[in-house]
Amino acid sequence: MTNMITLEPLTADAFKPYGDVIATADCDHFMINNGSTRRYHQLANVDTEAEDGRTIISIFQATPLDYPLSVTMMERHPLGSQAFIPLFGNAYLILVAAPTGDLNNDRLDSQTIRGFISDGSQGVNYHKGVWHHPILALTDQDQFLVVDRAGSGNNCEEVHFSDAETRVFAKPEN
Repeated sequence: MTNMITLEPLTADAFKPYGDVIATADCDHFMINNGSTRRYHQLANVDTEAEDGRTIISIFQATPLDYPLSVTMMERHPLGSQAFIPLFGNAYLILVAAPTGDLNNDRLDSQTIRGFISDGSQGVNYHKGVWHHPILALTDQDQFLVVDRAGSGNNCEEVHFSDAETRVFAKPEN
C-alpha cells in the first residue's frame, strides 16, 4: 500500500469514470451570432433534479493549501453533479476516487484516489455521487465558477480517513 498520490494530466479519457472535462480543445463547435461566435455545445451535463433540486451558479474564491498535502477526507454530492470552471486560467488540482455505483452504500477506499492537474483552461464536472476533494487552488485568491445543486435533502457527504488511510501528494513543479 502506497500513501503517495501521483498527479497526472487531466484528460477526458482519464477523467471519464468521474465526470466530464469542460474544455474546448479538440471539441466540435458550430458558428452562431451571425458567424462571430463559436459555440462549443453541451460540454457537460448538469444533473441537479433529485428531490426537487434546482441548478445554481456560484463563484468560489480559493487559497492554496500547504504542501505536501495530507489527504484526510473526501466528499461527494449524491443528489447532483458539481462543475468547477477556472475563471483566471490558473492550473489547479483535482482528486477523485472510484465510485462503487451504489449511492446508498458507498464506502470510499483511499487507495483508489487519483490526482489530476488542470492546465487552467479545463474545468471539471463531477458526476453525481463521485468522491472528490474540495477545491485545490494553486494560486492565491483564485476563482472558480461553480454550477451545482440547491434544494432539499443532504447533498454533501464527507468521509474522513484514519491515519493508515491518509494519502499524501506534493505540490507539482511549475
